[in-house]
Amino acid sequence: MKRWRISQILGQEGQTLINQEITVKGWVRAFRSNRFIQLNDGSCMASIQAVVDFEKFEEALLKRITTAAALSVKGILVESQGSGQTVELQVSEIEILGDANPDDIQKTVMQPKRHSLDFLREQAHLRFRTNTFGAVFRIRHAVAYAIHKFFNDKGFYYIHTPIITGSDAEGAGEMFRVTTLDPKNPPLNEDGSVNFKEDFFGKSVNLTVSGQLEGELAALALGQIYTFGPTFRAENSNTSRHLAEFWMIEPEVAFNDLKDNMDLTEDFLKYICNYILINCKEDVQFLSERDAQEQSQKPQNERNEMSLMERLDFVINNPFKRLTYTEAIDVLINSNHYKKKKFKYPVEWGIDLQSEHERYLVEKEFKCPVILTDYPAKIKAFYMRLNEDGKTVAAMDVLFPGIGEIVGGSQREERYDLLRQKCEEFGIHPDELWWYLDTRRFGSVPHAGFGLGFERMVMFVTGMSNIRDVIPFPRTPQNAEF
Repeated sequence: MKRWRISQILGQEGQTLINQEITVKGWVRAFRSNRFIQLNDGSCMASIQAVVDFEKFEEALLKRITTAAALSVKGILVESQGSGQTVELQVSEIEILGDANPDDIQKTVMQPKRHSLDFLREQAHLRFRTNTFGAVFRIRHAVAYAIHKFFNDKGFYYIHTPIITGSDAEGAGEMFRVTTLDPKNPPLNEDGSVNFKEDFFGKSVNLTVSGQLEGELAALALGQIYTFGPTFRAENSNTSRHLAEFWMIEPEVAFNDLKDNMDLTEDFLKYICNYILINCKEDVQFLSERDAQEQSQKPQNERNEMSLMERLDFVINNPFKRLTYTEAIDVLINSNHYKKKKFKYPVEWGIDLQSEHERYLVEKEFKCPVILTDYPAKIKAFYMRLNEDGKTVAAMDVLFPGIGEIVGGSQREERYDLLRQKCEEFGIHPDELWWYLDTRRFGSVPHAGFGLGFERMVMFVTGMSNIRDVIPFPRTPQNAEF
């Protein structure tokens, strides 16, 4: 007999199943009074109530129905006589697919009580079963789908850029090396350095920090592309906002300038937020209530002023304010917040803005998402287009409430001579990126793109405050479990 998912049964499709015999499979959330089984299959937040006439089943079987046990249940779907659910299953057959020992359950996240997120991270193999992480990962899937749908509907091509690369797109040098050489006895050059010519690729290679440079090559032929793949940073930052392995979305568009780039970014972010509000209502509502409870336990000055629902509406319904970095510095310096010395970090032209500065602009000054442009060239990457003033580049950062920067992008430097000069200024040998520079010699055009950290976006739409809680198996310093 066909297995029906609980989301189907509790949705509109379920009305056609009333008084029919159906089969449901899932995991036990609770078994009350040897009569009421709460069964969940992960397809939605809600469980279905399966009503058991215990006189029809052997006691030995009923004793095996414990929290977390996996069952296949057959019965007639009827309108519920009790409160809390619209339909319930009158059980005729029970098959236990997998037992769960109650003594073992007491040591896990599946105990029927609230657990700290730290404890849940220690059992990442089981935390999917909890309401919180069921909601988070259903929404994560929906965000990924929304991203692909947005770009596909706009005629973008999805490009898979390499995970193993010989280039450092960001110039930060914090990369994971990939090698097959014997770590105890690597081949050496005469000066004692490792001879990577004998390595698998014949050169030193690393895990990628970005697919952007390769994405630009594709955009300069296909017109508009996007990448969506894993990226890696060997940055020793044990914070709630950093991962060593994370996912990035990086569109690149030929013939776009900085304004076009901002327009695309604003449409993109609004689309994702709107998609989640429409298609993940139950999960967003649950996480909004969870977020409100979490915020109430924080000191007043650390709380988000808006609920999760309000933050999503805030992005969807407000035009993004656009101003230059220089204008933003002036706003910050002239603010009462600055004059009363409420900023922890200094404010002056040339600094890389901190999250507290970014959030002030969004939440206090303009009360809408903000796009800052034209940053000092010295604090931005080598590939960003130099402005006419010779001091700033055509860069942009998008700032959101509660999180600060969520997107970074720029118009790319399409002029060969200037790009080569920037490489040298950043200590990048032109021979290392000959193929990237070469695109500026064969029909170079203005083009632009941006990068969105996928986990950062999932944090925003779920209200989770730690990036480790929006990726199934977080990779952080000293932690590669699971």
